[in-house]
Formats: sequence, C-alpha cells, structure tokens
Amino acid sequence: MGYEIDETRKDLFYLQEGEDTFLEMLADFHQDFEEHVARGRELLRGIDLGTLVSDRDGTVNNYCARYLTSIQSVYNAVFLTRFARTHVNKPVILTSAPLDGLIEISVNPDGAFYYAASKGRECLDRDGRVRRLDIPPDKQAAIDALNTRLSDLTSRPEYEKFTLIGSGLQFKFGQSTVARQDIGGSIDKAESEALLVTLKALVAELDPEARNFRIEDTGLDVEIILTVEAEGDGLKDFDKGDGVKFLNEELGLGMASGVGLICGDTGSDVPMLEAALIMSPETRAIFVTRKQELAERVTGLTDAALIVPEPDMLVTILGTL
Repeated sequence: MGYEIDETRKDLFYLQEGEDTFLEMLADFHQDFEEHVARGRELLRGIDLGTLVSDRDGTVNNYCARYLTSIQSVYNAVFLTRFARTHVNKPVILTSAPLDGLIEISVNPDGAFYYAASKGRECLDRDGRVRRLDIPPDKQAAIDALNTRLSDLTSRPEYEKFTLIGSGLQFKFGQSTVARQDIGGSIDKAESEALLVTLKALVAELDPEARNFRIEDTGLDVEIILTVEAEGDGLKDFDKGDGVKFLNEELGLGMASGVGLICGDTGSDVPMLEAALIMSPETRAIFVTRKQELAERVTGLTDAALIVPEPDMLVTILGTL
C-alpha cells in the first residue's frame, strides 16, 4: 500500500501547507532534487513546444503495486495540467494500459490531455471522442480467441492471484497483458516463471506459425501483442513508435513542424523518441530511470536529452517551468 499511502500524505501536505513548502518537502525526499529540476527547466526554457508525448507509470506518475489503485495524485494533476495549458499545444499521455482503465485513474480536468492507450492503438481526444487504429478481422478473431483462453486460465484457483497484482489481467485494443509479478515481488519467483512458460505454450498452441502474436516479457507483465506489417517484408509487434506515428496523423499533432518533448522510463518508450526524432530532429527528451544502459540508449539518440531518477522530478520540471 506504499503508493496509496504516500501519495495521499503528499496530497494532504500539498493542500494544507501550499506549493512552496511542498516543493521543499520533495527536495528533502529526493537526493539532488533541485539540481535535476534546474537542468530540466534549462532544457525546456524558452521553447514553444508543439507536442508532449509521455508515458504514465514510472514517468509522470509514481509506480503503484496495483494498476487499479494507482489513482493520480492531486499535486500531480495540478502540475501536469498547468504545463499542458501553458507550455504545450497538444499534450498526449501514451501508455500500454487499456483506455477505460487509463481514464478511470486519471484526474486531470476533462480536455486537458489526449489519452492514448494500448501503445497508441486507441485514443480519447480532447473533445471526448474515441479514435482507434483499425484491426483486420482475422487479427481481431485471433485476439478474441486468446482472451477467452486467458479468462479461462486465470479463473482457475491456482492462477487467480495474478489478476490481483500489478497490471492484473488487461484486455487492451490489439494487446493483452497478464501480470506475473509486482514491484514488491509478492509472487514466488518459480511460480512467476512457471506462469510465463504456461503463457508461451498457450500462445504457441493458438498461433503455431507465429503470424499473429509476439510476446514481450517485462519481468512484471507478460504482454501478448498483435503483429503488424514491418517495413519491407515480415511482421513485428506494434510498439509505441507505431503508436506515435498513428496519433500524429490521426490527431494532427504536427510533430514534423515543431519541437516536441518525449518522456518515458523504460526501453519500450524509446521507440516513441526514435519516431519523434525522425519527424523532428529538434525533439527534446526527459527519461526517468536509474538504469545506465537505458540512459545511454536515450542520450545516444539525441544531445537534447535529460535523465532524472524520480517521476516527481519530471513532474516538478513541467509544473514549475
């Protein structure tokens, strides 16, 4: 319950003591907080941002052990909405989560952000309309069959616990997720790895020629993703770079004609930056990570990139720019 308790305590302090005192508290919580925030402000100072495309959990929201209770904090919503209204024309939250779940746990004012889910295959625009990337009927039939089998599997007593941790069981648009571990490591390692083996066997049974699905294991979640045509020949899993390209066209983001900001915290967010840099080399990036390999991967793509270790630092950079 660390996330739920800590974020509630921070909100109470923010509302009772005011923003200046709250920022002092964050500086006490996080080592080198003010230095990281100052570097972020310098990276973005004076820039008219056309777009913001940011991941949510671990990037602009602290991690929670259960997705269903990772409700956005008051201070977080205030800081992000202030930035979205003041410094960026078209702000997008892009996540792997399903759209319904993302909307339920977000408390920004209506219309403040575009909410893109399922890695960008579906989106709620700022007018309240849902936009989706079409899925061919044969692919939809394949994932419907997969979801039926996943429901049957996780309804068995020995697997039910996996629906109650982390991401749980999520049926997304063009993708399905089963949690096999949470950030607290509450599942026995052997049991977690056994579920991964079971899921791989299930996918191989349903898709023996590997035409429809790709599996991405994060160590916490098993993502089963519908394939799309790759450039040239072959198939690939749909990634967040594909989502950025779709959203840019569907929403008219105009990413090729302005300066954008890309924010993420894992390797799955790097394709967003790669796609954005192809459209505009002037793109800025702020990633939240303590992993040296990821930091080097991001900074190797552009000199206009900053690495910070905590989501609160990124949120403060944006909210106090």
